[in-house]
Amino acid sequence: MNKSDLIDAMAAHAGITKAAAKLALESFLENVEGTLKKGGRVSLVGFGSWSVSKRAARDGRNPQTGKTIKIAAKNVVKFKAGAELEGAVNK
Repeated sequence: MNKSDLIDAMAAHAGITKAAAKLALESFLENVEGTLKKGGRVSLVGFGSWSVSKRAARDGRNPQTGKTIKIAAKNVVKFKAGAELEGAVNK
């Protein structure tokens, strides 16, 4: 399912226009992104939670040449599925 398919499904399920569903989805995504940028956490009970974790700088290896390279530190987004979501997927 891509973004367009999700918008169509949301509109059909909620009985709203595709424009309203698109606006709702974009608002949700912007709010999640904004919260994560500030270092916060987004939690939807039963569905899951998003958080930001810091990955330290480290040495890596170029697979083509075998040469050691430096990999910069960065923030990574993590998602942990909630119990209800995991239960629904594993039925």
